Amino acid sequence: MHIQDILAAHPTTFSFEFFPPKTDKGMAALGDCLAALKPLKPAFVDVTYGAGGGTRDRTLEIVKQLHTGHDLTVIPHMTTVCHQEDEVREVIDHYHNWGIDNVLALSGDPPKNQPDYDRSQDAFRYAADLVRWLRQYNEKHRHPNGRGFGIGVAGFPEGHHATQNRMDELHHLKAKCEEGADWICTQFCFDTPEILDWRERLEVIGCTTPVIVGIMPITSYQMYEKLPEFGLGAKYPSELMKQIEDHKDDD
Repeated sequence: MHIQDILAAHPTTFSFEFFPPKTDKGMAALGDCLAALKPLKPAFVDVTYGAGGGTRDRTLEIVKQLHTGHDLTVIPHMTTVCHQEDEVREVIDHYHNWGIDNVLALSGDPPKNQPDYDRSQDAFRYAADLVRWLRQYNEKHRHPNGRGFGIGVAGFPEGHHATQNRMDELHHLKAKCEEGADWICTQFCFDTPEILDWRERLEVIGCTTPVIVGIMPITSYQMYEKLPEFGLGAKYPSELMKQIEDHKDDD
């Protein structure tokens, strides 16, 4: 089902995001996790795609398993860093043939072992380029649902490390939406007023694309210390920091 149809029927939704395990043991554990989560009837689930396609095969395996074996609406991430057009097309062809209805279009981060990777080598330098390509793909191929892929993009309520000017960041997001994005999924953010203010700023510049907010539960003190690094600078409100610090030894 297209995400825009889900949002039209249920403006308030919840979903789960899966990171492809690196081992067969991890894949088995994911199956146990699915058994516990499926009765909660998430509106959809999404599956990440490692930097530079590092988890490509696992991502494809999980997407197919969730779609065909568990009857879930699955949104695979598609990042373009370290990819040429034929590599992107090969992945998207799989999703097309399997009847996947949605894709989250991302530029992505270079692999950690290639911090100085030259993005000019890639077929799609920006996520907006991938959104445009996906729209053209939709026009050329007869998707089983008749409408083509629903397309999501990423939003960053607290800004993105690659764009210091926050106004530029907003206009980059608006450009992705103007290329045809159907919804925005945010980077996780712990400051609710920050998210709401960011949404209002989007409206001010004329971007009214629906927003799905990303949430990352904090499950340990170690995770609390590491999350800002993975969240591209996500900050903690002081009230949340105090709660965690007061209970850091209480699992």
